[in-house]
Amino acid sequence: MRADRLISILLILQNRGRMTSKELAERLEVSERTIHRDMEALSMAGVPVYAERGSGGGWSLAEGYRTNLTGLKAEEIKSLLLAAPTSVLQDLGLGANFEDAFQKLVASTPDPLRKDAEYVRERIHIDGAGWHQSGESVPYLPTVQEAIWQERKLSISYRREDAVVKRIVHPLGLVAKRSIWYLVAQAEGELRTYRISRLEDARVSPETFQRPADFDLADYWETSMAQFKSTLPRYPAHIRAAAEILPRLRQERFLQIKTTQPEQNGWVVAEVQFETLDSACEIALGYGAQIQVLEPEELQTQIRQTAAAILALYKTAPVSAKK
Repeated sequence: MRADRLISILLILQNRGRMTSKELAERLEVSERTIHRDMEALSMAGVPVYAERGSGGGWSLAEGYRTNLTGLKAEEIKSLLLAAPTSVLQDLGLGANFEDAFQKLVASTPDPLRKDAEYVRERIHIDGAGWHQSGESVPYLPTVQEAIWQERKLSISYRREDAVVKRIVHPLGLVAKRSIWYLVAQAEGELRTYRISRLEDARVSPETFQRPADFDLADYWETSMAQFKSTLPRYPAHIRAAAEILPRLRQERFLQIKTTQPEQNGWVVAEVQFETLDSACEIALGYGAQIQVLEPEELQTQIRQTAAAILALYKTAPVSAKK
């Protein structure tokens, strides 16, 4: 554990510059006395670390001291720096390991390549949460990517539900939501999101544009998703569910678990939120006898009616369709 912490201190100072003992202690969740002992250990190991006293002081590495990463090409480093910790890593308790590995990679990357990598990360955001898998066709993705790379205006024809509209946009970044690609762009003075698979045409303009200095792609996407979710229909209900299916329920696209209260028999009572009455009925029936709807009454009624129709269908259906 101490060896890992010493490496972390080295990389933090290398990436962020001067830091106080208090800042390092808070970041690494240890005492300031431990930080002082670690600095002595680094110094004895030949690492040129030194302290500056005063209000602007702190721990620093000697100017020009860096660790080196060799054997990786520029494009390989860019591809690694595009990676992002997913909910799966967080669930497995490996999120911190990813961040440590990322810091090591950044620290070991030569300055020119680090700038290229930061350029890429500003323009592509990978959202690993996802809703569902998709095999969408995205023939204009390379064109959009080219416009983003070169900061050139993009002329698009975009298919909506009722019509195809034409726009000249300022492409700011790409977002991958699982296998679905989105373009985030400025259009008519506003930030908008376009699904790449709905592009009927896309052409790079020779005219460049000025990228907003304060635009953060990841922040925009998270805010946009929060706003989108807040506008979805809501259908509250109370259910009893077998505790073993809770992980699956949490992955349902049209279901949000608000609160849970465990029972002694291996079941839980949960306050949930579906999107609509129909989707609530479909989800509840999909889990069979592992879910019992407690309220509202109209949902109970619809489930009973649907279950009765299914039972009647199988009572009258032939035993086998084989001839």
